[in-house]
Amino acid sequence: MRREPRWLKYALIGVSLLFLAIFIALPLFTIFQQAFSKGFAFYKDAILENETFEAIKLSVLIAAIVVPLNAFFGVMAAWAIAKFEFFGKNVLITLIELPFSVSPIIAGLIYVLLFGAHGWFGEWLMEHEIRIVFALPGMILATAFVTFPFVARELIPLMQELGKDDEEASLTLGAGGIYTFWRVTLPNIKWGLLYGVILTNARAMGEFGAVAVVSGLQRGVTITTPLQIEILYNEYQLTAAFAVASILTFLALLTLAVKSVIERFIALQRKEVVFKETK
Repeated sequence: MRREPRWLKYALIGVSLLFLAIFIALPLFTIFQQAFSKGFAFYKDAILENETFEAIKLSVLIAAIVVPLNAFFGVMAAWAIAKFEFFGKNVLITLIELPFSVSPIIAGLIYVLLFGAHGWFGEWLMEHEIRIVFALPGMILATAFVTFPFVARELIPLMQELGKDDEEASLTLGAGGIYTFWRVTLPNIKWGLLYGVILTNARAMGEFGAVAVVSGLQRGVTITTPLQIEILYNEYQLTAAFAVASILTFLALLTLAVKSVIERFIALQRKEVVFKETK
């Protein structure tokens, strides 16, 4: 069997490491170096500054609402697609992936067009004193839009691999639909679901474009963590901006570590499925 030359192997590894060092490791190091450049006391004050603290709280609140919603939607959509055949199935799959191809800014503009003062439902909303755009509901809608594919896309191939045998056996033995879901389906998809939830949470906490359009940029009211970083940077408070950015960076690194662990469990689960099918 023909083998590739050894120099090619080390050249590819070297080029990959060089690119990672320049485009990943160096920026990460710069963020933390700048964040702590004025000492830990300044770092702590920058994080606990009132507007920044409110921005962090708002990001956590939006994620706490959006992640369960998208987890529920993702499980239902994946269950329908993986377990049933129906007219329009491919359309549903395409719509689930649509947020990946639409710019987040466009997503934000869509909600302004629908719910803004001059939007389709703007007049009715104003008459009933309901505010969606430039308020928390609009920010939740925009974040939900850009994050809802993550759970569904992870679960659809996993549930298709698992098949229907276990659920059909449970139903044949007299178990109800809800019991079958909690005791058979959910344990089989738990790692994939957790994987999707973690990715959704990371994206929700870091979303910028769509939220910026619908937030109205009211300081201390509708400013999330990424928006606060931009405000600090534009005001030349560079160290404070990097301090806040280090929180999102730490969250990203934590997400990456948890993601790697869960990927191992998913790989083990898929090996078990293949083993069962070949027995």
